[in-house]
Amino acid sequence: MFTERPLSDSLAGVRESHAPGALVLDCDRDFETLPPAQAEDLGLLVDSLDPVTVPAEWLPQDAPDVLQRYAGGDFTVGMPGDGGVAWTRQTDPPVVIVKPRLEGSPESFVDFLVAEALVQVGLGEPEHFLGFFEDRYPEFDAAAGDFLDPVGVYQVAAACYDAYLGLQTRDVFAGWGEEFPDLFDAWLDAGERLEPRLSGLNEAVAQGRTDFGDAAELACSAVKHAGEIPKPFDALDTAAYRDHGAAYAVEWLSRTAGALE
Repeated sequence: MFTERPLSDSLAGVRESHAPGALVLDCDRDFETLPPAQAEDLGLLVDSLDPVTVPAEWLPQDAPDVLQRYAGGDFTVGMPGDGGVAWTRQTDPPVVIVKPRLEGSPESFVDFLVAEALVQVGLGEPEHFLGFFEDRYPEFDAAAGDFLDPVGVYQVAAACYDAYLGLQTRDVFAGWGEEFPDLFDAWLDAGERLEPRLSGLNEAVAQGRTDFGDAAELACSAVKHAGEIPKPFDALDTAAYRDHGAAYAVEWLSRTAGALE
């Protein structure tokens, strides 16, 4: 199911700088969360497995099933919202997995997504938003009130965490101009392609063409590109968010939900 992915010189350099020893694998099946049997196949390729376990009090009672399974201690690789590349540090060495849904995408864009995952692996941050919010996730859920259902809360939490990681990775990407110019150009290009969608985002939400969760995903994914983020998501593109993390996100959602309900 998994085969080692050949890396360009630039990607090999990023791996050496940020995630030495990490495995980059192609997967022959698309997934959001790998089925347990396939996830355990990774054990044949790595030295050890150390599945995530989290306290029960980190979850609100109405948390989606997929989040409850992740928190339950089973070896869970990949979650909804991960996109075309997933990564985990539940293995030693860490693993980056490229999904077949990216087949047909420009090679430069796929290389950037792999590079981004390698940089994220090296940050030392949790691989999922639940590890970021910890026991504040029930507060985040409560802050949404009736504005979002449990799936919507999950979606916005994942977006918020994407923005938090983006605040840390974009300076790395911006510094690649000379060392990894192909990846730098791909980063710039991806950001430019987002701009037209961002400029009309508030109008799309107001007219009901885009729901709040989808808007959060789009806006927060743009933070890593240092673009202009529309309100109210621009509050997540700040040094204050980087400094205060989950507590800031809870307060942001509380104020945003109160203003939009």
